[in-house]
Amino acid sequence: MTADENVAIGLRERKKRETRLALSQATIGLCVERGWSNVTVDDIAAAANVSARTFRNYFSSKAEAIAASHLERALRIADELRARPVDEPLWDSIVSAVQAQLAPGEGHGGGSPHDRRRHDALRLLLTEPALHGEILRADAVAKDELAKAIAERTGTDVAHDVYPKLVAAVVSAGSAVAVEHVLSADRPIPLAPLLREVFDQLTAGLPVP
Repeated sequence: MTADENVAIGLRERKKRETRLALSQATIGLCVERGWSNVTVDDIAAAANVSARTFRNYFSSKAEAIAASHLERALRIADELRARPVDEPLWDSIVSAVQAQLAPGEGHGGGSPHDRRRHDALRLLLTEPALHGEILRADAVAKDELAKAIAERTGTDVAHDVYPKLVAAVVSAGSAVAVEHVLSADRPIPLAPLLREVFDQLTAGLPVP
């Protein structure tokens, strides 16, 4: 395969990822705004400026579309980890990569009435039973991709060593706990410092408070 062919394939794959993410974000936005049962595939396609057929080429359901955002974030965390300085401590690199994708540019408390309404609607959306299976499937793929990046970073073998898979599982669990804590809080909590707290506790060996 020539260099030009490799570039062309890379561009196509990037375009596919961008389209998947656009459809996923449109699905999330409409479901948060209108409620799960009040959004159709035609609505999502119109919001993303594509045909309903295009939506179905990428996703079999609204739930799969929403879960795709979780997977895309994980892929970008893996990409970000690969781009961090090689001499940076692993967990510092991981925290920076996670914060860059889960709390980019966060510097606010999210306390406006609009933010609170969106926060509450998103929390309600995530209780939708149809989402649970798709989120679990996406999470499994996400952990595999992150484990590959960790294996590259640490010189371990993702197929034979437990370390990269263990770290990926811990990162996934820690991130999920932080996000869930923010969504369930009575008052707005910024996510970025909470992620740092979670990973600081993990790297310290989870000392008893």
